[in-house]
Amino acid sequence: MEKIKLEILGLSPSQSQSGSFALVLGEEYGNRRLPIIIGMFEAQAIAIEIEKIVPNRPMTHDLFKQFAEKFKFTVREIVISDLREGIFFARVICFDGVRETVVDARPSDAIAIGIRFNVPIFTYEAVLSEAGITTSPTDEDEDQQEVVEKTTRQPRAFGEQLKDMTADELQKMLEEALGNEEYERAAKIRDEISKRN
Repeated sequence: MEKIKLEILGLSPSQSQSGSFALVLGEEYGNRRLPIIIGMFEAQAIAIEIEKIVPNRPMTHDLFKQFAEKFKFTVREIVISDLREGIFFARVICFDGVRETVVDARPSDAIAIGIRFNVPIFTYEAVLSEAGITTSPTDEDEDQQEVVEKTTRQPRAFGEQLKDMTADELQKMLEEALGNEEYERAAKIRDEISKRN
């Protein structure tokens, strides 16, 4: 079966399931989107890698990467392989220099691992046809921007608080957020520090 390359377009709180997030993948050379509902912890694991935040302790997916490096194997690609009864299935394609091994995984875990190895994400036409959403070319940029805004939006009060803080206060707040493993909050604080530099 021919594979279709996907790219991560955004991550936003799910409107349908409280405490969940919608990970939106887009067809590389098309206008179809593949939304996958994932848990809060998996969303956090994906978001901190996208934002390049380094946690104080390695998260599970970071541990997987360290394990892979120590045992001399790598990840070649991630494939969203199937959709059965509304549940997505994925595969992590690994290579040890001699043979290829396929490991079954949840899409959220597979993608969190894949972005750490900087490998492509694929799916099949059957999956995209069944669960994909088609956007019109004129709405495409607007839709992507809306998803990104929802992902990065913090309550206005939090953003206003950050603007009123000194650089030292922001640095201390960033260290506390990282220490408490509040990575989304840490990303916002880091962004405010970066604006000032």
